[in-house]
Amino acid sequence: MKRVYKYFYQLIVLSSLVIMPACNTLDVDPADKITAEQAFKNKAGIEKGILGSYSELQSFGYYGRSYLIASDMAADNLVHPTDATQVDYAEIDNNTLLSENGVVENIWASIYSAINVANSVIDKVPGMAGMTDDEKAAALGELYFLRGLNHFNLMNYFGAIPVKTTATVGTKNLDVPRNTTTEVFTQIITDLKYAEAHLPASASTKTRASKYAATALLARVYLYQKNYALAYEKANDVITKGGYTFLPSFAQVFATEGSPETIFEVEFDAKNRNRVAEFNFPKVMNGKGEAKPDPTLVTAYEVTDKRLVSSIADSVTYNYAQKYKDMSLGDKNIIVLRLAEMYLIRAEAEAHSATGVISNVQDDINKIRNRAGLANTDAATMPDLLLAIEKERRLEFAFEGHRWFDLVRTNRALDLLPNVTKSYKMLFPIPLSEINANSKMKQNPGYN
Repeated sequence: MKRVYKYFYQLIVLSSLVIMPACNTLDVDPADKITAEQAFKNKAGIEKGILGSYSELQSFGYYGRSYLIASDMAADNLVHPTDATQVDYAEIDNNTLLSENGVVENIWASIYSAINVANSVIDKVPGMAGMTDDEKAAALGELYFLRGLNHFNLMNYFGAIPVKTTATVGTKNLDVPRNTTTEVFTQIITDLKYAEAHLPASASTKTRASKYAATALLARVYLYQKNYALAYEKANDVITKGGYTFLPSFAQVFATEGSPETIFEVEFDAKNRNRVAEFNFPKVMNGKGEAKPDPTLVTAYEVTDKRLVSSIADSVTYNYAQKYKDMSLGDKNIIVLRLAEMYLIRAEAEAHSATGVISNVQDDINKIRNRAGLANTDAATMPDLLLAIEKERRLEFAFEGHRWFDLVRTNRALDLLPNVTKSYKMLFPIPLSEINANSKMKQNPGYN
């Protein structure tokens, strides 16, 4: 994907609203930018733009590292070692975030960059000559999927955010207010419903969106929205109609790219690396040593749980996360959506239903547990089953960027995380650079 990204970079990234919000380069329009009209002359140009939109997900501030690491570190899956050096991650670990935090700023900037790139292509698709209506609909389906994913991921860290549905180029329209969370959810769902309706059931590769990738993401969105009936419906659609199947062992999930179990992945290769393993591996193994598994996570696994050795490695110095363990290349795709999540979404949604059936919830949990080599759950009431689901999500999705969001959406962060002492800490601060650049932006309560 990055082969086309350099070309696209001139068009969007240099002129983006939020790449470097406090940077002086925003004071003037870049002289060397390519206009959208120059870039999108034909169908091939639109395809390059779509690939450029996917490649935004590779950013270090996004799935390339920070977005994933921050969620587990803000919660109780990762800790910042005492001999680590990156202070910004120490703030995340201790839940003492400042609005000047560089990691938080990079997450904000990277995701808004991805939104802006997608919008720049979206703007040009409807009027593009040489494309059939079906081709335009499919192109928009991919772009709306990405825009929905990006807005959703941003909202989960920062709460109410500005919804961006048109491209921002140069220094125009920098001052935008925050939308309500209801408005953000509405836009996300609108985008994903379009994608679901206009994308093929399966894509040419798991690194491009499909109908069921949109359906799976809708299941997650509805779960976070507490719309449990629709969360159940969408998760069930993926399970029963999507054609996905479990791999025999948990270890294979992260050793096999594009497997029958994964629904959507972010592509990385030796040239365009993710830095997740490099960040997690200890210094004695030439890693950065900036994160290690929280001891409470290690002890949460049962002795016979096969996920433990596939997720956490033992070293002379300390344990380290190893789901993505090719540190030298960093060429493994990052999994965004997979079948196991759909089973646990379906289980959680049914557990919240007044007509939910206990045995159905148990069956979905046991599907996950049995592959891990564990016996069936002994939870037998809906409240106990919800706690069992919370635990299974922690163990199944460790280091995949779910834990913080799970504890925040269920209001469990205050109960389980000692450093989250006040409710305002369940949102990250809006970056100070954005506050300074956008006169209509208001800071999250509790932050300066």
